Amino acid sequence: MAYLSSLLRQCIALCERIPHSLIAFLARFSVAAVFWKSGQTKIQGLAIDIIGGDFQLGWPRLSDSAIDLFRDEYRLPLVPPEIAAPMAACAEHVLPLLLLLGLATRFSALALLGMTLTIQLFVYPDAYPTHGTWAALLLYLVAQGPGKLSLDHAIARRNG
Repeated sequence: MAYLSSLLRQCIALCERIPHSLIAFLARFSVAAVFWKSGQTKIQGLAIDIIGGDFQLGWPRLSDSAIDLFRDEYRLPLVPPEIAAPMAACAEHVLPLLLLLGLATRFSALALLGMTLTIQLFVYPDAYPTHGTWAALLLYLVAQGPGKLSLDHAIARRNG
């Protein structure tokens, strides 16, 4: 029994050595990818998918179907689809880019958390397992920050 207890303590000690910066980078990359891919479905003229190898450089514009998507499927209360569609498309590109770079990380994560809550409450309430995962990663970044592999860290270090 003492052997198992010692082995368990060693395993826990090993797990505790996983650097925050690695966890934070993986969280930033993963959540950024989810929102970026969603944003890409709302625009045309610009397509960047590093993993899939799809690159189409050009001036982005709202896709022909984006407003219909917000009107017919998402049906957000209070915000007209003509306003919600371009706002979401912009946010789903700018915020993930900031998150990936680790620039204004806590603000970007908080804004994406707000989007996640909106999606959960008003658009896809049955998708709580997915949205809960996003929320956990985003809350982690809000609470702990982006880690050393970020522009936020470089700026903070430079400014003392």
